[in-house]
Amino acid sequence: MSEWTGLLESLIAIPSLSREEGPAVDFLQKWMSARGHVVRRTGNNLWCESEPPCGKPTVLLNAHIDTVKPSSGYTRDPFSPTREGDRIYGLGSNDDGGSLVSLLAAYEILSGKEQPYRLIYSVTAQEEVSGREGIELIFPETGPVAFGIIGEPTRMEMAISEKGLMVLDCTAFGKSGHAAREEGVNAIYAAMEDIDWFRHFNGRVSPLLGPVRMSVTVIGAGDQHNVVPDRCRFVVDVRPNGLYTNEELLGLIRANVRSEVVPRSTRLQGTTISEDHPAVIRGKRLGLKSFGSPTLSNRALCPFPCIKIGPGDSARSHTADEYICVSELEDAVGIYVKLLDGLEI
Repeated sequence: MSEWTGLLESLIAIPSLSREEGPAVDFLQKWMSARGHVVRRTGNNLWCESEPPCGKPTVLLNAHIDTVKPSSGYTRDPFSPTREGDRIYGLGSNDDGGSLVSLLAAYEILSGKEQPYRLIYSVTAQEEVSGREGIELIFPETGPVAFGIIGEPTRMEMAISEKGLMVLDCTAFGKSGHAAREEGVNAIYAAMEDIDWFRHFNGRVSPLLGPVRMSVTVIGAGDQHNVVPDRCRFVVDVRPNGLYTNEELLGLIRANVRSEVVPRSTRLQGTTISEDHPAVIRGKRLGLKSFGSPTLSNRALCPFPCIKIGPGDSARSHTADEYICVSELEDAVGIYVKLLDGLEI
Protein backbone atom coordinates (compact mmCIF):
# COMPACT_ATOMS: atom_id res chain seq x y z
CA MET A 1 0.00 0.00 0.00
CA SER A 2 3.03 2.26 0.37
CA GLU A 3 2.96 3.48 -3.24
CA TRP A 4 -0.65 4.57 -2.83
CA THR A 5 -0.16 6.27 0.52
CA GLY A 6 2.88 7.96 -0.99
CA LEU A 7 0.72 9.26 -3.84
CA LEU A 8 -1.86 10.54 -1.38
CA GLU A 9 0.77 12.31 0.70
CA SER A 10 2.24 13.91 -2.43
CA LEU A 11 -1.18 15.24 -3.42
CA ILE A 12 -1.88 16.60 0.06
CA ALA A 13 1.34 18.62 -0.21
CA ILE A 14 0.12 20.35 -3.40
CA PRO A 15 -2.67 22.88 -2.71
CA SER A 16 -5.66 22.05 -4.88
CA LEU A 17 -8.43 24.44 -3.92
CA SER A 18 -11.44 24.52 -6.22
CA ARG A 19 -10.62 26.31 -9.49
CA GLU A 20 -6.91 26.17 -8.54
CA GLU A 21 -6.30 22.47 -9.19
CA GLY A 22 -3.76 22.84 -12.01
CA PRO A 23 -0.50 21.98 -10.16
CA ALA A 24 -2.01 18.90 -8.49
CA VAL A 25 -3.46 17.72 -11.80
CA ASP A 26 -0.09 18.25 -13.51
CA PHE A 27 1.58 16.09 -10.87
CA LEU A 28 -1.04 13.33 -11.04
CA GLN A 29 -0.94 13.26 -14.83
CA LYS A 30 2.83 12.71 -14.78
CA TRP A 31 2.56 10.11 -12.03
CA MET A 32 -0.09 8.10 -13.91
CA SER A 33 1.77 8.38 -17.21
CA ALA A 34 4.92 7.05 -15.55
CA ARG A 35 2.94 3.93 -14.58
CA GLY A 36 2.02 3.33 -18.21
CA HIS A 37 -1.46 4.83 -18.32
CA VAL A 38 -2.52 6.73 -21.41
CA VAL A 39 -3.91 9.78 -19.69
CA ARG A 40 -6.26 12.18 -21.39
CA ARG A 41 -6.99 15.66 -20.12
CA THR A 42 -9.46 18.45 -20.63
CA GLY A 43 -9.05 21.48 -18.40
CA ASN A 44 -8.14 20.15 -14.96
CA ASN A 45 -9.88 16.83 -15.53
CA LEU A 46 -8.03 13.56 -16.22
CA TRP A 47 -9.17 10.15 -17.35
CA CYS A 48 -7.84 6.89 -18.74
CA GLU A 49 -9.64 3.87 -20.14
CA SER A 50 -9.08 0.13 -20.07
CA GLU A 51 -9.85 -0.12 -23.79
CA PRO A 52 -11.28 2.07 -26.54
CA PRO A 53 -15.02 2.03 -27.27
CA CYS A 54 -15.78 -1.54 -28.29
CA GLY A 55 -19.48 -2.19 -27.94
CA LYS A 56 -19.25 -3.08 -24.26
CA PRO A 57 -21.10 -0.98 -21.67
CA THR A 58 -18.90 1.63 -19.99
CA VAL A 59 -18.33 1.85 -16.23
CA LEU A 60 -16.97 5.15 -14.92
CA LEU A 61 -14.95 5.50 -11.73
CA ASN A 62 -14.72 9.08 -10.48
CA ALA A 63 -13.13 11.04 -7.65
CA HIS A 64 -12.50 14.76 -7.34
CA ILE A 65 -9.12 16.41 -6.82
CA ASP A 66 -10.25 19.79 -5.51
CA THR A 67 -10.59 20.73 -1.86
CA VAL A 68 -12.28 23.40 0.18
CA LYS A 69 -10.15 26.05 1.89
CA PRO A 70 -8.64 24.86 5.18
CA SER A 71 -10.66 25.88 8.22
CA SER A 72 -9.20 28.19 10.85
CA GLY A 73 -9.20 25.41 13.43
CA TYR A 74 -6.29 23.44 11.97
CA THR A 75 -3.62 22.53 14.53
CA ARG A 76 -1.37 21.08 11.79
CA ASP A 77 -0.16 22.51 8.51
CA PRO A 78 -3.01 21.37 6.20
CA PHE A 79 -0.56 20.96 3.32
CA SER A 80 2.06 18.94 5.22
CA PRO A 81 0.93 15.32 5.35
CA THR A 82 1.66 13.67 8.69
CA ARG A 83 1.36 10.05 9.79
CA GLU A 84 0.21 9.10 13.26
CA GLY A 85 -0.32 5.40 13.61
CA ASP A 86 -2.95 4.34 11.08
CA ARG A 87 -3.92 7.92 10.21
CA ILE A 88 -2.73 10.23 7.44
CA TYR A 89 -3.55 13.87 8.26
CA GLY A 90 -3.87 16.66 5.71
CA LEU A 91 -6.35 18.73 3.72
CA GLY A 92 -8.13 16.55 1.18
CA SER A 93 -6.98 13.26 2.73
CA ASN A 94 -10.54 12.16 3.51
CA ASP A 95 -12.38 14.29 0.95
CA ASP A 96 -11.47 13.16 -1.60
CA GLY A 97 -7.92 11.84 -1.68
CA GLY A 98 -8.79 8.49 -0.15
CA SER A 99 -11.25 7.71 -2.92
CA LEU A 100 -8.89 9.06 -5.58
CA VAL A 101 -6.04 6.70 -4.74
CA SER A 102 -8.13 3.64 -3.84
CA LEU A 103 -10.18 3.89 -7.04
CA LEU A 104 -6.98 4.16 -9.08
CA ALA A 105 -5.55 1.10 -7.34
CA ALA A 106 -8.78 -0.81 -8.03
CA TYR A 107 -8.75 0.38 -11.65
CA GLU A 108 -5.28 -1.08 -12.17
CA ILE A 109 -6.40 -4.44 -10.78
CA LEU A 110 -9.69 -4.57 -12.68
CA SER A 111 -8.28 -3.38 -16.00
CA GLY A 112 -5.54 -5.98 -15.77
CA LYS A 113 -7.97 -8.73 -16.77
CA GLU A 114 -10.83 -9.12 -19.21
CA GLN A 115 -14.05 -7.52 -17.97
CA PRO A 116 -17.56 -7.55 -19.46
CA TYR A 117 -17.40 -3.76 -19.57
CA ARG A 118 -15.08 -0.95 -20.62
CA LEU A 119 -13.65 0.76 -17.55
CA ILE A 120 -12.78 4.45 -17.22
CA TYR A 121 -10.97 6.01 -14.29
CA SER A 122 -11.44 9.76 -13.92
CA VAL A 123 -10.28 12.54 -11.61
CA THR A 124 -12.16 15.79 -11.96
CA ALA A 125 -12.13 19.37 -10.71
CA GLN A 126 -14.51 21.90 -9.14
CA GLU A 127 -16.68 19.36 -7.31
CA GLU A 128 -16.69 21.37 -4.11
CA VAL A 129 -18.18 24.40 -5.88
CA SER A 130 -20.38 22.48 -8.37
CA GLY A 131 -18.42 24.25 -11.10
CA ARG A 132 -19.09 23.92 -14.80
CA GLU A 133 -15.49 22.95 -15.62
CA GLY A 134 -15.53 19.67 -13.74
CA ILE A 135 -16.90 16.23 -14.49
CA GLU A 136 -19.32 17.47 -17.14
CA LEU A 137 -16.40 18.37 -19.43
CA ILE A 138 -15.34 14.73 -19.84
CA PHE A 139 -18.70 13.28 -20.87
CA PRO A 140 -18.46 14.33 -24.55
CA GLU A 141 -15.09 12.54 -24.64
CA THR A 142 -15.92 9.35 -22.77
CA GLY A 143 -19.05 8.48 -24.74
CA PRO A 144 -22.19 7.00 -23.16
CA VAL A 145 -21.76 5.60 -19.64
CA ALA A 146 -23.89 2.72 -18.35
CA PHE A 147 -22.96 2.90 -14.68
CA GLY A 148 -20.78 4.96 -12.37
CA ILE A 149 -18.99 4.71 -9.04
CA ILE A 150 -18.59 8.13 -7.40
CA GLY A 151 -15.88 7.99 -4.79
CA GLU A 152 -16.72 10.00 -1.68
CA PRO A 153 -16.19 9.27 2.01
CA THR A 154 -19.13 7.02 2.96
CA ARG A 155 -17.37 4.47 5.22
CA MET A 156 -17.71 2.12 2.21
CA GLU A 157 -21.48 2.11 2.53
CA MET A 158 -23.50 2.49 -0.68
CA ALA A 159 -25.34 5.77 -1.15
CA ILE A 160 -28.04 4.64 -3.56
CA SER A 161 -29.96 7.90 -3.31
CA GLU A 162 -28.69 11.46 -3.01
CA LYS A 163 -30.44 14.77 -2.49
CA GLY A 164 -30.07 17.43 -5.16
CA LEU A 165 -30.22 21.21 -4.92
CA MET A 166 -32.15 23.94 -6.66
CA VAL A 167 -32.08 27.55 -5.47
CA LEU A 168 -35.02 29.73 -6.50
CA ASP A 169 -35.21 33.51 -6.60
CA CYS A 170 -38.86 34.42 -6.18
CA THR A 171 -40.65 37.77 -6.51
CA ALA A 172 -44.20 38.45 -5.36
CA PHE A 173 -45.80 41.53 -6.95
CA GLY A 174 -48.31 43.96 -5.50
CA LYS A 175 -49.16 47.64 -5.90
CA SER A 176 -47.68 50.47 -3.85
CA GLY A 177 -49.92 52.73 -1.80
CA HIS A 178 -50.03 54.81 1.38
CA ALA A 179 -49.94 52.63 4.48
CA ALA A 180 -52.37 54.94 6.32
CA ARG A 181 -55.13 54.39 3.79
CA GLU A 182 -56.58 51.25 2.25
CA GLU A 183 -54.54 51.64 -0.89
CA GLY A 184 -52.36 49.30 -2.90
CA VAL A 185 -51.77 45.58 -2.77
CA ASN A 186 -49.20 44.47 -0.22
CA ALA A 187 -46.61 42.25 -1.92
CA ILE A 188 -45.56 40.85 1.47
CA TYR A 189 -49.00 39.36 1.96
CA ALA A 190 -48.90 37.89 -1.54
CA ALA A 191 -45.52 36.38 -0.75
CA MET A 192 -46.85 34.93 2.50
CA GLU A 193 -49.43 32.88 0.61
CA ASP A 194 -46.74 31.41 -1.63
CA ILE A 195 -44.38 30.85 1.29
CA ASP A 196 -47.13 28.91 3.04
CA TRP A 197 -47.39 26.66 -0.05
CA PHE A 198 -43.64 25.99 0.02
CA ARG A 199 -43.79 25.28 3.74
CA HIS A 200 -46.54 22.70 3.45
CA PHE A 201 -45.61 21.06 0.14
CA ASN A 202 -46.43 17.38 0.09
CA GLY A 203 -45.23 15.13 -2.69
CA ARG A 204 -43.58 11.80 -3.36
CA VAL A 205 -41.65 10.53 -0.37
CA SER A 206 -38.40 8.63 -0.82
CA PRO A 207 -37.96 5.71 1.58
CA LEU A 208 -34.31 6.74 2.02
CA LEU A 209 -34.38 10.52 1.69
CA GLY A 210 -37.88 11.38 2.82
CA PRO A 211 -39.88 14.24 1.26
CA VAL A 212 -38.63 17.06 -0.94
CA ARG A 213 -37.55 19.90 1.33
CA MET A 214 -38.42 23.47 0.33
CA SER A 215 -37.11 26.09 2.78
CA VAL A 216 -37.49 29.86 2.48
CA THR A 217 -34.13 31.18 3.64
CA VAL A 218 -33.98 34.88 2.61
CA ILE A 219 -36.70 37.53 2.35
CA GLY A 220 -36.88 41.28 1.78
CA ALA A 221 -39.41 43.97 0.89
CA GLY A 222 -39.99 47.70 1.23
CA ASP A 223 -37.78 50.50 2.47
CA GLN A 224 -40.27 53.00 3.99
CA HIS A 225 -42.59 52.38 6.93
CA ASN A 226 -45.51 54.27 5.41
CA VAL A 227 -45.47 52.77 1.89
CA VAL A 228 -47.16 49.49 1.01
CA PRO A 229 -44.44 47.55 -0.85
CA ASP A 230 -45.12 46.54 -4.42
CA ARG A 231 -42.48 43.78 -4.47
CA CYS A 232 -41.34 41.12 -2.03
CA ARG A 233 -38.35 39.00 -2.92
CA PHE A 234 -37.50 35.72 -1.25
CA VAL A 235 -35.17 32.79 -1.81
CA VAL A 236 -36.15 29.12 -1.59
CA ASP A 237 -33.67 26.31 -0.99
CA VAL A 238 -35.10 23.17 -2.63
CA ARG A 239 -33.66 19.73 -1.88
CA PRO A 240 -35.02 17.16 -4.35
CA ASN A 241 -35.23 13.56 -3.17
CA GLY A 242 -34.46 11.70 -6.38
CA LEU A 243 -38.12 11.07 -7.25
CA TYR A 244 -38.47 14.27 -9.30
CA THR A 245 -36.21 15.95 -11.79
CA ASN A 246 -35.52 19.58 -11.02
CA GLU A 247 -37.43 20.51 -14.15
CA GLU A 248 -40.48 18.58 -12.91
CA LEU A 249 -40.34 20.33 -9.56
CA LEU A 250 -39.93 23.73 -11.18
CA GLY A 251 -43.04 23.16 -13.31
CA LEU A 252 -45.00 22.02 -10.26
CA ILE A 253 -43.95 25.08 -8.26
CA ARG A 254 -44.82 27.53 -11.02
CA ALA A 255 -48.25 25.93 -11.38
CA ASN A 256 -49.02 26.49 -7.69
CA VAL A 257 -47.54 29.85 -6.70
CA ARG A 258 -48.28 33.32 -8.02
CA SER A 259 -44.80 34.71 -7.51
CA GLU A 260 -42.29 34.91 -10.33
CA VAL A 261 -39.89 31.96 -9.89
CA VAL A 262 -36.40 32.02 -11.41
CA PRO A 263 -34.02 29.10 -10.75
CA ARG A 264 -30.33 29.91 -10.40
CA SER A 265 -29.63 26.49 -11.90
CA THR A 266 -31.37 23.17 -12.51
CA ARG A 267 -28.12 21.17 -12.93
CA LEU A 268 -27.86 19.57 -9.50
CA GLN A 269 -30.37 16.75 -9.65
CA GLY A 270 -31.54 14.51 -6.86
CA THR A 271 -30.71 10.95 -7.88
CA THR A 272 -31.59 7.36 -7.08
CA ILE A 273 -30.61 3.97 -8.43
CA SER A 274 -32.89 0.96 -8.46
CA GLU A 275 -32.26 -1.58 -5.73
CA ASP A 276 -32.56 -4.16 -8.52
CA HIS A 277 -29.46 -2.82 -10.27
CA PRO A 278 -26.80 -5.56 -10.54
CA ALA A 279 -24.22 -3.45 -8.67
CA VAL A 280 -26.61 -2.79 -5.78
CA ILE A 281 -27.56 -6.46 -5.59
CA ARG A 282 -23.90 -7.50 -5.53
CA GLY A 283 -23.07 -4.87 -2.94
CA LYS A 284 -25.76 -6.16 -0.60
CA ARG A 285 -24.50 -9.71 -1.08
CA LEU A 286 -21.09 -8.46 -0.01
CA GLY A 287 -22.69 -7.12 3.16
CA LEU A 288 -22.48 -3.45 2.19
CA LYS A 289 -25.07 -1.22 3.82
CA SER A 290 -27.13 1.14 1.66
CA PHE A 291 -28.41 4.59 2.58
CA GLY A 292 -29.67 7.89 1.25
CA SER A 293 -27.14 10.72 1.28
CA PRO A 294 -28.12 14.30 2.18
CA THR A 295 -24.87 15.71 0.70
CA LEU A 296 -24.20 16.66 -2.91
CA SER A 297 -21.48 15.08 -5.04
CA ASN A 298 -20.58 14.67 -8.71
CA ARG A 299 -23.38 12.14 -8.82
CA ALA A 300 -25.81 15.05 -9.18
CA LEU A 301 -24.27 15.81 -12.60
CA CYS A 302 -24.21 12.25 -13.94
CA PRO A 303 -27.02 11.33 -16.38
CA PHE A 304 -26.62 7.61 -15.67
CA PRO A 305 -27.10 5.28 -12.67
CA CYS A 306 -24.47 5.69 -9.96
CA ILE A 307 -23.50 4.50 -6.52
CA LYS A 308 -21.60 6.84 -4.22
CA ILE A 309 -19.14 4.86 -2.12
CA GLY A 310 -15.67 5.48 -0.74
CA PRO A 311 -13.28 5.22 2.21
CA GLY A 312 -13.35 7.67 5.07
CA ASP A 313 -16.21 9.37 6.83
CA SER A 314 -18.28 12.29 5.58
CA ALA A 315 -18.27 13.70 9.12
CA ARG A 316 -14.53 14.43 8.74
CA SER A 317 -14.97 16.36 5.51
CA HIS A 318 -14.38 20.13 5.64
CA THR A 319 -13.22 19.89 9.26
CA ALA A 320 -9.93 20.87 10.87
CA ASP A 321 -7.23 18.18 11.04
CA GLU A 322 -8.93 16.03 8.42
CA TYR A 323 -7.53 12.50 8.11
CA ILE A 324 -7.92 9.14 6.42
CA CYS A 325 -6.81 5.75 7.77
CA VAL A 326 -4.44 3.53 5.82
CA SER A 327 -6.58 0.55 6.79
CA GLU A 328 -9.59 2.30 5.22
CA LEU A 329 -7.72 2.62 1.93
CA GLU A 330 -6.74 -1.04 1.97
CA ASP A 331 -10.30 -2.13 2.68
CA ALA A 332 -11.67 0.17 -0.02
CA VAL A 333 -9.51 -1.28 -2.78
CA GLY A 334 -10.63 -4.80 -1.92
CA ILE A 335 -14.30 -3.83 -1.79
CA TYR A 336 -14.19 -1.93 -5.09
CA VAL A 337 -12.63 -4.96 -6.79
CA LYS A 338 -15.15 -7.40 -5.31
CA LEU A 339 -18.01 -5.08 -6.26
CA LEU A 340 -16.95 -4.68 -9.90
CA ASP A 341 -14.91 -7.73 -10.93
CA GLY A 342 -16.84 -9.57 -13.65
CA LEU A 343 -20.00 -7.53 -13.00
CA GLU A 344 -22.60 -7.90 -15.76
CA ILE A 345 -24.47 -4.64 -16.26
